Amino acid sequence: MSLDISTPALLFPAITLLLLAFTNRFVALATLVRGLRVRYKEAPEMRKTIFGQIKNLRLRLLLIRNMQALGIASFFCCVLSMVLMYLGRQVVADYVFGASLFLLLGSLLLSFIETQISTRAISLELRDLEENSSSAS
Repeated sequence: MSLDISTPALLFPAITLLLLAFTNRFVALATLVRGLRVRYKEAPEMRKTIFGQIKNLRLRLLLIRNMQALGIASFFCCVLSMVLMYLGRQVVADYVFGASLFLLLGSLLLSFIETQISTRAISLELRDLEENSSSAS
């Protein structure tokens, strides 16, 4: 199967929207970490819980960084495959475009893992809230 130059271009909007979503997640988590750091210093009795949350957020930030790196590499390979097609290097362009798809797949897999970790963290917070509210009643 031979690709034409418009095929990699079809991924441009998808990759850029993913990168924007990943960046928004990163900024939100970074803000949360900064807030937890302040709480950690102000509330010594909560340090163990807050430290656990920060540890979880560190893992999620690492995953998001890697999601972004794979997304950027995917975008780079898309552009490179278009350049190679323009230069008449169709076979190499096909392989580079295939690499782009695999990089994008890796980025999406990391996104799925990060979402699962996020969901578990929120579930723990909700369970803690429910236990505290039922014991207070």
